[in-house]
Amino acid sequence: MTERRDGSAEAFDDAAQILRSALAGDNESVVGAFDAVVDRSGVAGAYGVAWCLAAALVGDDVPAGGWTLDFPGIDEAGYDTRWVARFVSAYANSDNSTGEALFGAALADGQLPECLLTLTGSAVATLRRRRAA
Repeated sequence: MTERRDGSAEAFDDAAQILRSALAGDNESVVGAFDAVVDRSGVAGAYGVAWCLAAALVGDDVPAGGWTLDFPGIDEAGYDTRWVARFVSAYANSDNSTGEALFGAALADGQLPECLLTLTGSAVATLRRRRAA
């Protein structure tokens, strides 16, 4: 995750804490950690953590280049699921401006907390699948 991340060491540490809590099934700690990030670093801090979570989901072995979103039925999926797919796609393509736009839209739509929890859940599911393989 460290090779491609653009976030600060603090964002990386916060993301690691959130993932540890989520892997342990401690949802209250996940929410509390996100709240602490926002209290300390504002929305920009939460964005850095989200970018690091996308990095954990994508992994280190993805070659640089253009990636397309291949998600059948994406338009019928819930807001948070569509957001995560598009945010992770932005990360995979090193497209920070699209990531920022998606983050801002979720914030404006009042959907950001749910999107961040879904992103965390997706990262955890991916990490568990990698460990099992």
